[in-house]
Amino acid sequence: MKFTQVFLASLFATSQAAEISPIGKVLQLISDLQAKILSEGEGAQKVYSEYSEWCEDRSRDLGHSIKTATSEVESLKANIAEETSTSSALGSKIEDLAGDIATDEADLKAATEIRDKENSDFATEESELTEIISTLERAVAILEREMAKGGSSMLQNAGSLAKALSVMVQASSLSSADASRLTAFVQSQASSDEATDAAEDDTALGAPAAAVYESQSGNIVETLQGLLDKAEAQLGDIRKTETTNKQ
Repeated sequence: MKFTQVFLASLFATSQAAEISPIGKVLQLISDLQAKILSEGEGAQKVYSEYSEWCEDRSRDLGHSIKTATSEVESLKANIAEETSTSSALGSKIEDLAGDIATDEADLKAATEIRDKENSDFATEESELTEIISTLERAVAILEREMAKGGSSMLQNAGSLAKALSVMVQASSLSSADASRLTAFVQSQASSDEATDAAEDDTALGAPAAAVYESQSGNIVETLQGLLDKAEAQLGDIRKTETTNKQ
């Protein structure tokens, strides 16, 4: 390179002494080309340096991104594992709850059936007691009216409740169905009294009730009124029980 520069300088000095010859022009062109090449080389070096710096920056950024992404992948894997575990636990809980729901539905069905039966029994018993109360009220009214007649009363020879009912049926003052209903009710009350008093050997005419209440033949109205009070009390009790069961 130094030799070339010295050679070119010598040629340039020689050319200065004379007019520019063709050789001088060639040397000038070579000199210009050299300057151009050196300039382009410097430009290329600058571009290369910038590109190299950009590559390094890019490499550093990509490395950081890869590191960050790797960390995120690990975090996501941990989250997936945790969610999978949670999903499994929830699946098990859902199965347990499904079992509980099935049990509750079965219990509800059984309770509904029991409640329906209770309601049906209540409706039947309420209807029966309502009819009995109505019949007792009519019977008491008839007895009070007949008792007011004194000696002319059709009940003057009735010595018991059973006989009084029979007389009222024969006189068409009371239907046989009403008399049977009252007799059945009296029997149920007498059975309750017998259980309380341990008097299980009463077997008088018509029904145990006739024997139990025969000693009260002198006051049949009071006997029927007592039965009416009991029927009304029973009706009140079953209605109160029904109200409680509805809640």
